[in-house]
Amino acid sequence: MNNFLTPSEIAEFTVNTGIKKANLSVMNQFILGILAGAFIAFGAQAANMASHTITNVSIGKLIGGLIFPVGLMLVLMAGAELFTGNCLMIMALAERKINLIQLLRSWIIVYLGNLAGGILIAFLISWSGQLNYTGGLLGGFTIKAAAGKINLSFMNAFVLGILCNWIVCLAVWISFGAKDGISKAVLTFFPIWLFVASGFEHSIANMYYIPAGIIAKCNPSYVAKALESGASQVAIDSLNWCSMFTDNLLPVTLGNIIGGSCFAGMIYWFAYLRSRKS
Repeated sequence: MNNFLTPSEIAEFTVNTGIKKANLSVMNQFILGILAGAFIAFGAQAANMASHTITNVSIGKLIGGLIFPVGLMLVLMAGAELFTGNCLMIMALAERKINLIQLLRSWIIVYLGNLAGGILIAFLISWSGQLNYTGGLLGGFTIKAAAGKINLSFMNAFVLGILCNWIVCLAVWISFGAKDGISKAVLTFFPIWLFVASGFEHSIANMYYIPAGIIAKCNPSYVAKALESGASQVAIDSLNWCSMFTDNLLPVTLGNIIGGSCFAGMIYWFAYLRSRKS
């Protein structure tokens, strides 16, 4: 028995999944969005924990990438609504199975839920005292990572967002093709490892990384550790709630939408659904 859907079957499944997501109640979309934001934040924090003492950036990203995919596995298999993966709903719109209002409503509500989940975990991690690990080095690493993200240029953040969600939506796409849990987990793991190791920008992960850095910045000892590890005072000073949205989430989110909707969703719709109708 074939244990994997063909690409054309995945396309049909993705459309049907998009219809179901669009028809969820506002409350369910928001609650499931909070869960997804929290799941991705768990993966992000664990990636920070695993890599914060590694001075070689390449190896650090490689190690962090081994941990981070668990967040998306939880989203796909435990049940949650993730804005970046939901960019594939564009295929249901292209098939005229949902309308633009349904699509935008779902995206906005889920995005806000993801934001709430990410910020919630950032506060809980801070209150847990976990940032004190390795003499506060984890707190310093968290600040440095967040400061680096909000000091990207708009174009850099935008393009890194495109590349990221192109891969994330490919991970979701191939997971839709698997008919058992082990296959879904394996197929999800490698593309997500790839995007983390590459240093691409994921808006929902940044809803943990940046708030965690802003919160950690309130502790002078963490700031000292960040400076010791190479972060600049100017970059740390520019890290705040306003810059999180204007300097990172705005360009990265726009890039994520383009990467997931156009480079993944619409290309596969054109290849497998539009051509079939023709």
